[in-house]
Amino acid sequence: MNDASIDPSDAARVSLSGESDVWTLELAGRWTTRRITAVDSQLRLLEVPANSQVAIDCSQIEAFDTAGAWLIDRTERGLNARGLKVSIENLSPEQAQLLVTVKSSDTLFPETPEAPNSFVAVVERVGKATYQICGEGRDLVNFLGHSVVVLGRSIAHPGKVRLTPLVHHIEQAGLNAIPIVGLISFLIGVVLAFQGAEQLAKFGAQIFTVNIVAQGVLREMGVLLTAIMLAGRSGSAFTAQIGTMKVREEVDAMQTIGLDPMEILVLPRLWALVIVLPLLTFFANMMGLLGGAIMATATLDVTFFQFARQLSGAITMWTFWIGIIKAPIFGFIIGLVGCYEGMRVSGSAESVGRMTTRSVVESIFLVIVLDAMFSVLFATIGI
Repeated sequence: MNDASIDPSDAARVSLSGESDVWTLELAGRWTTRRITAVDSQLRLLEVPANSQVAIDCSQIEAFDTAGAWLIDRTERGLNARGLKVSIENLSPEQAQLLVTVKSSDTLFPETPEAPNSFVAVVERVGKATYQICGEGRDLVNFLGHSVVVLGRSIAHPGKVRLTPLVHHIEQAGLNAIPIVGLISFLIGVVLAFQGAEQLAKFGAQIFTVNIVAQGVLREMGVLLTAIMLAGRSGSAFTAQIGTMKVREEVDAMQTIGLDPMEILVLPRLWALVIVLPLLTFFANMMGLLGGAIMATATLDVTFFQFARQLSGAITMWTFWIGIIKAPIFGFIIGLVGCYEGMRVSGSAESVGRMTTRSVVESIFLVIVLDAMFSVLFATIGI
């Protein structure tokens, strides 16, 4: 039914009559949602002298609903706010009851909230974000404690580790990552050698390019780039896999039949990354040194034997072991965050994508923070 089909005689009507300080506001017609539009503006613009009495006569109202009751209530409030004495007369018992209900309901037609102060809004957003980060940090620490307990239990009882998924995740996270890790590390070695040779040439000390490549690759770049690659490649895959299982309610089904998702889903993935990352780091170190050696040979006119001799004097055993020591810890952190965010997925595909993104960002952030802490620690103890 469109507006053109409404009978004008049925529409809500308003008429104001009176003189001096006594006025009567007559309401007539059908005061329903579709028919009160015309009188809304008239009621807003009522001209009544101050200190007058206004009687709202409702005897001619033919139909009445919540919208009509609210309009009458708004008119009464507006007149009262201007200092007029208002009374509502000749309502039927049903109409009076509906008007009372509207008057007592403050949330039925809420007023438009005021625009918040911009500074208060910024502080509020910062506060909410801080509270959320603290809550997520608490949950991650809780998940960390649970994971450490499960790992410790698996060390005490090796039979709890399921070999088939463990080997599968080692293959997916380690063996399949060899090409990309090797390529990236090789190119990093090339870049370090080229940039180092270019700068050291100003001082006639190009041979020390070998020292720069060795220290940079073995102590920092090899393990750090490998960890970042695994965070983006394997950590995100863990989140997506576990998150999809959460969406399909497979994790709930495991718990229903008495299986522990931590042992079935989390434990093999954690062990896989703890085992794989040191091996990939060793491979990345070798490829980085190979890239540096090739570039040094091309730019410095040194042979591989000269490069190897300089390399042996540039590094110690600790130079090699520092990167290897950090690798399993980085692997544990990447697996922990990937599984944690996967367990936090709620029942939607959009949540899987959001948590996968968070997993990659958080893993890389934590890896870099831990690497900085290790650098300070090793520098402090003189390694």
